[in-house]
Amino acid sequence: MSTYRSSMIRFSDTLDKVAMVLSGIAIVVLVGAVILQVVARYVFSQPPAYTEELARYAMIWAGLIGASMSFKRRFDPALFNGINRGPVWIKIGARLIKSVVVLIYLLPILWYVFFGPGMNPARGFLLRHSRTMADALPFSTVWVAIAVPLMIVFILVHLVARWSGDDRPAHTDADQ
Repeated sequence: MSTYRSSMIRFSDTLDKVAMVLSGIAIVVLVGAVILQVVARYVFSQPPAYTEELARYAMIWAGLIGASMSFKRRFDPALFNGINRGPVWIKIGARLIKSVVVLIYLLPILWYVFFGPGMNPARGFLLRHSRTMADALPFSTVWVAIAVPLMIVFILVHLVARWSGDDRPAHTDADQ
C-alpha cells in the first residue's frame, strides 16, 4: 500500500479516536446534567436553569460526532449493503454511488456553514451563531454549532480513507 493510502487510513483512525473521546465527554456531560437536573428538581424543587440547555448542547455534540463514528464503522444507514458478487465494475459502481450520495448530502451543508444565501459569509451558519449567546450559559452558540462542520470533515476524511483501501470497520472497544 502506498504511503499516501496508509497515511490517510492512519489519519482517519486518529480522527476516529478523537471523535470517540469527544463524544464520550459529551455523553458524560449529558448524563451528568440530566442527573443534576433530576436531583435538583425532585429533591430540592429548584433545578438550575442551565442544566437543560447544557444537556441539549451535549446531546448535539454526542449525536453529530457519533455520526462520524458510525460512518467510520459502517453502521450508518445505507442505501444497500453492497454487492458481494458480480463483476468488479459493479462493485466499484456501487461504492461510487454510495460515495456520491454522501457528498451530495454533506457538501451543501458544509458550504452553508460558511456561506449564506448569495455567497454572503455574514449569513453563514457559523457566523450567525457567533453573534448568538446561549440563553442560560455564558458562551456563544458557535461552540455548539462548530460540531456540524467538524462532523462533516471527519466523515469526508473517513470517505477518502475508504477509497484509499480502508475496508475494515474501525477498532471497537473489544479490540483494544
